[in-house]
Parts: sequence; structure tokens; C-alpha cells
Amino acid sequence: MDWRREFKKGIKSGLPIGIGYIPVSFTFGFLAVSGGLPIWVAVVISLTNLTSAGQFAGTNLIFAGAGYLEVALTTFVINIRYMLMSLSLSQKLERKTGTLARLALAFGITDETFVVGSLKPGTLTAPFMLGLILMPIAGWNLGTLMGGCISTLLPQALQNAMGIALYAMFIALIIPAAKASVHVLCIICIAVAVQCGLNYIPVFSFLSDGFRVIISTVAAAGLGAWLFPGTDDSGETEKIEKAEDAADEAAEETAKETDGKMREKAQKTGGDGNGAYTSINLRGADGPGYLYSQGS
Repeated sequence: MDWRREFKKGIKSGLPIGIGYIPVSFTFGFLAVSGGLPIWVAVVISLTNLTSAGQFAGTNLIFAGAGYLEVALTTFVINIRYMLMSLSLSQKLERKTGTLARLALAFGITDETFVVGSLKPGTLTAPFMLGLILMPIAGWNLGTLMGGCISTLLPQALQNAMGIALYAMFIALIIPAAKASVHVLCIICIAVAVQCGLNYIPVFSFLSDGFRVIISTVAAAGLGAWLFPGTDDSGETEKIEKAEDAADEAAEETAKETDGKMREKAQKTGGDGNGAYTSINLRGADGPGYLYSQGS
């Protein structure tokens, strides 16, 4: 195995991801420093987490005065999907990849790197995965540093006003997904309903903000998995299959009609000495078809 060549392939595959991470992490760095965290703390958070939703949620809990346990549990629940992604990609890694190397590579698994690694044909090598995760890590931390530095240059009044950007960003994340899927919209509504119940029902007043977020997240995800266990949305898969069946039937009827006309023509011209026709039935996956050749 050419270590350098595989590493360069990983760098090339991860470069677009790293560039795409810069604007998002810029927002995180800006909001974190505007909220009162030092720049180095914001960078350390990005360096040790490498997750957008988890970092935003965790930082918001820090600003709300939540305890360590609440922040840890919230980020764990939000980021638990990465454990499943790492487990899946580990099946594609070379068998000779050691445990320590697997743990190091798992740190850099994100939604985007998981997709790239999953779609890559063949076995994944450690040099390729190392190159793949380095660029997103670099881009994420560079954006955080830039956002934090820019935040310190703004007036304090403007920094305080930018706190609304956190809520705007979460809205921007959920609206497109809710428009594309009825199931996602239902899960969002469930989460909002549970959160409102925990906030306004007096019996739950003893719960802190962090644990309310954890409960609403787990409840919405669990109910969503129970109510919508399938992957198809609103019967779209069934509709597509019916359309494909109708198209196949139409193609078969057209082929049969054409075959009948050609046979009739062959019978009329066969006795005139102009030649005979031979029909060959070509039946494939898309339905029957017929090829005619004129003999001499």
C-alpha cells in the first residue's frame, strides 16, 4: 500500500468538507465568544467535540448555568449517532488497522465524512481516513477561531444582539427538513410539545433546563422511531413502484402490438419472393422486445 498516495486521496476527499465547515463553525465561535467564553475555550470546545448541534446545544446550556452532568448528557444524546457511524465504518477498515488507530479515526467521524467513507468503493485504509478527517477538523477549528476573533472586534451592544443568531440557526436547520418530510415535522412537533409541557406544568418545575432538553430529545426520538419505523415517507416508495409497474405493462403492450403488426406484414410479403422475416423474442428485465431481420 502506498501510504502517501492514500493519504493524498483522503485530503482531496476531505477538502470540500473542511471548506464547508468554516461558515458554521464561524457562527459557533462568534456566538461562544459573544456569550462570554474566551476565544481559547471556544477553540478547545471545537477541537475536542467536532460536532455542530452538540456544541451549540452544550454552549447554550453553559450560558444558562447548567451543571456538568446536564451538559455531558445532552451532548451525549445528541452525538450518540456518531457511535453507530463509527461502528459501521469500522467494518470497512482494513483488518490490520489497530485498535488505537481505529479510536483515533473514530474521533473525526462526522455526518459528511461518514457519507464519503461509506460510498468509497472497496476497503478503507487508515491513511485515507486520516487524510479525510484532517481537513474537516482543520476547517472546523479555523472557522471557530475566526468567528471568535471577529466577535472581539464588535461593540458589546452588537455582540449581545447577536445572541438571537443561535435560535435563527436552529430554525434554519429544522425548517428544510420539516418541509421535506411529514415524519420529521411530526417529530419536531412532539419535541416542542414535550418541551412546553416540561416548562409550564408545575409538577416538572424541579427539572433544570438541561434535563428538560434531554427528556424532550429522547421522547421525540423514541416516539418517532415507534410511530414511523419505515424509511419511506407518505407512501412515496409504493407510488414509485406502482408507476414503474404501469410503465412496464405499457411497454409490454406496445411490444406485443408491434410484434403483431410485423408478423402480419411478414405473412403478406412472405409469398411474394421479397424475403422472409424472422422474429426473435428478446425478453429482458424491462419486458419483452422483438427484433426482426429480413432474409434473402
